[in-house]
Amino acid sequence: MKGKKLSLSSLLLGSLITNTGISFIWPLTTIYMHEYLHETLTTASLVLLINSASTVLGNYIGGLLFDRWSPYKTMLIGIIIEILSTGILIFQNGWPIYAIMLIALGFGNGIELTGINAYATLITSRHPSYVFNMLYFTSNLGLVIGTLIVGLILQFGISYIFLTATIMFIFFMFIAMIYYKQGVSAPKRTASSGRKHLPKQIRIQIIFILIVFAISWIDYEQWQSNISTFMVSKGFTVQDYSYIWTFNAVLIVIFQPVLTYFDDWLYEHMILRLNIGFILFAVSFCFLLFTHVNYVHILISMFILTMGEILAIPGVAAYVNSKVPYELRGEYQGIVNASGSVGKAVGPLIGAQLIERISYSFLFIFCSIIILISISLFNIAFHISRNK
Repeated sequence: MKGKKLSLSSLLLGSLITNTGISFIWPLTTIYMHEYLHETLTTASLVLLINSASTVLGNYIGGLLFDRWSPYKTMLIGIIIEILSTGILIFQNGWPIYAIMLIALGFGNGIELTGINAYATLITSRHPSYVFNMLYFTSNLGLVIGTLIVGLILQFGISYIFLTATIMFIFFMFIAMIYYKQGVSAPKRTASSGRKHLPKQIRIQIIFILIVFAISWIDYEQWQSNISTFMVSKGFTVQDYSYIWTFNAVLIVIFQPVLTYFDDWLYEHMILRLNIGFILFAVSFCFLLFTHVNYVHILISMFILTMGEILAIPGVAAYVNSKVPYELRGEYQGIVNASGSVGKAVGPLIGAQLIERISYSFLFIFCSIIILISISLFNIAFHISRNK
């Protein structure tokens, strides 16, 4: 690598800007398609599913291009797709162009977010675990900023939402053009070097932790979809539901930076960190099983979930990064993002089916059990493969 290296501050600024931009779009998707475009909830769900699949594809392609072509050009392609998608929606946001551009946006965002994670593996000024912790902090801070502002902008019309998002992505493109080209090049493979393969033991560990990661997002998506209807059924308001996400954001903003002070210890005890984080995911749902659920129970549940979230989710990216060679880091960060996107895609559908066919209580028990089973299988696979 030649020249000046990409700084951590430039990477975090890019993460903050792009996550603020995308957070103008996703909170309104279902409401806009159902209330404004008069499409059914089934149609809206189908569009969101295809959007998630497009994001998964973007995640994977972005990782491959990052490793085998050009990190800088890969990042620019993702950003340009985002700009074109939201730019078109400023002027044409009816049906079906809205759905088409939303799917295109998911593809571009998948490429770009994988690019950011892959760039994180190139930062040498700080430990990778520290970098991923801070990336998770800035991404959530961007979502907080975006979701707070979107309500103010929406009163002027939906086109202004897309205009604001487009401006944010253009701003990020200039940041990338100035800072992301410096000292970054894809590792060159020669014909003699061939394609590197991970040892079987490492592949097994990564496969199982990615299964845990996908399942954790299935669980997490219940909070973003089905728990809203659960709270309404218990007599809470939509505003009560929105406050728990404010609570979640405040916890992340407070506690995620605190973890950075213990980064060396957390990295040395990565398996313990992952276990505690995912077990907290499972425990959080137990507080929703009380016969008479009150708001305190829900806040406690969200607190435990958030503590698990800040430990486990950035920990997975750091763990996978520590297991793969430099030449494959982009590809595997793409796979990490893709596995999370798969969980996000199927989570609401799985939850809805369990609620309709059985009950909310069964859903919460199911969410606890599947995460505990998956993390147990990962631990078994880890110890077996390590001892071989």
